[in-house]
This record gives sequence, C-alpha cells and structure tokens, in this order.
Amino acid sequence: MSKPRRGLGLFSGGLDSMLAATVLRAQGLEVTGIFFATPFFGPERARESASHLELPLIVEDLTDKFFPLIYDPPRGFGKGHNPCIDCHLLMLREAAVRLETEGLDFLFTGEVLGQRPMSQNRGSLNLIARESGVPELLVRPLSAKLLTPTRPELLGWVDREKLLDLSGRGRKRQIALAAEYGITNYPAPAGGCLLTDVGYATRLKETLRHQPEVSRRDLELLKWGRHFRLPGGAKAVVGRTQRENEALEGLIEPGDRVLKVTRHPGPLVLVTGHSQTDDLQVAAGLAAAYSDAPLDTQVSVSVQGGERTSPLHLTTPPKPRFKEWLV
Repeated sequence: MSKPRRGLGLFSGGLDSMLAATVLRAQGLEVTGIFFATPFFGPERARESASHLELPLIVEDLTDKFFPLIYDPPRGFGKGHNPCIDCHLLMLREAAVRLETEGLDFLFTGEVLGQRPMSQNRGSLNLIARESGVPELLVRPLSAKLLTPTRPELLGWVDREKLLDLSGRGRKRQIALAAEYGITNYPAPAGGCLLTDVGYATRLKETLRHQPEVSRRDLELLKWGRHFRLPGGAKAVVGRTQRENEALEGLIEPGDRVLKVTRHPGPLVLVTGHSQTDDLQVAAGLAAAYSDAPLDTQVSVSVQGGERTSPLHLTTPPKPRFKEWLV
C-alpha cells in the first residue's frame, strides 16, 4: 500500500481548526498542526486542543517577522489593529517553507467561507491562496466544495467528496460535527488575537502615536493595568490586582520609575520613558488615588529607579482627577 499523504495545517486551537484536522485524518491522512506565536496570541489554547485530538503540534515564534505588520500592513487593518490578511499570508508562507524541509505534501487551514468579513470572504480567500506561494497545495477542508479544487483534491490525495461546504458565521454545523467526531473539549468562539480586542488595540494605537517603534516589552505592558499618558509625555501603568503588580514587576527595565505608597496597600505604578518631575508627581498621585489610603490623607510614595531616592509627599487625590489622561 502507498504511504499516506501528509498535511500541515495552521492550527489556532479553535473548533474550526480542530475540525479541519479531524476531517482530513478521518480519510487516513497524516496531519500535523502548526501554531505561530506572537505577543498577541499565545499557544496555550492550541496546545490544549491538540492534546485533546492527540494531534502533533509545532509551535514557532513569529514575532520578529510579524513586527512590520504592526506599522503598515499592505492590506490594511480590520476594526481593531488587526492585519488579518497579511498575518494569514505570513503564516502560510512560513508554513510552506516546511513542506519541503519536512517532507510534507500539502497545507490546510480551518477557514470557512464568509465567516469573517475581512479575511474570509471569497476575494480574500483567493488572494491569500494566490499570494501564499503554494496556491495549488492549499486545502480548506471545511469549505472545499464551495471553492476551486486544488492539486491534492484533483490528484486524489484528498477525497474531495468527503470534504465540506460550510459557509457563513453560524456554528450549528460545526457543533454537530464536533459531536459526531467525539470532539468534546473546544473553546467558545472568540477572536483570540489581542489585536482584535478594542481595549488592547486602542492602547497600541495610542502608543504608536507617541513613539516610532515598539518593543516586545511595550507590547507586553499593554496587557496589564490601567494606562495613563502623563502631561509630560511619559506613560504610567497602574496595576489593578496583585497579579498585575507582579506582572509589571517582571517587565521593569533600566530607566523606568517604580512608585508605591509606603504605608497603605496599593498598586505598583510603572512609569516608562523619559519622565519629568511633574510627571512623577502625577504618577505619585495615581499611586495614592488607587491605593487604600483614605481620600485627603497625607501619604508618602517611594520612587525607585533614576536619580531620585527620597519619597514624594502628597495628599491622596480623588481618582476622577486623572480621567483626562486615561488611555
């Protein structure tokens, strides 16, 4: 008997990618998933879903190659700061490199025609396939019957009659298929990518207006706390919980200022960038306002980092005073 053909699929860990792998594996094909990690989308969900399916999974960090898309993606952004079409193209091109190096035969995805208005309409699917570099080797098992057959289907590597004709944003058929295949552990539908999250996207856009380039640390900071753009231009991040305080502590870099109220429980306030004395005074006010210190109480705020070693003294202000600087 001939050796089964081997497919490599973009695997987010969502139900669609799980079904795509399962539909192909039901034909006796060997399939492997690949997940491309960035600061906006980690591999935890993909690993959990792959484990549920007992699916081999490759995890590869794509951050450095993804960075240019943060600034000026050729095909634009979605409603947030999400360059979905260019992101998908990048992942397919990176996956295609592995076809030859690892002896794989074709690529597949869990895309569904019409499910996402920007990246999964027919025009976008055709564009992504065409510019992936391997359009003839790309299979979309969930909507294949609604799309032009590709080489794996035409040559019989994949039985096209056993592929599907899903379309639109509904999930009833996917849920029914999951039950049919015994897939019981799958995540609820969600964007997954932080760039589609309104809050995160707003913070990122604001950051890019104030600095020409961002670092990985900048992107991690955007995930935590309340963010304030201080009058002098510095950024202050105020932890909301003990977990956030600990996360911010792990992101401190040389040149940062760290402020805390000394005798009352409260947040860590991390000030990044060049900070004027006036900005430190405002940041101290934030530390006091969001602490447990009663309103109008005299407090001391320690300042770590930089040249200042003595604490700042002030009266605890009300939180609304800082509303105009909240990002």
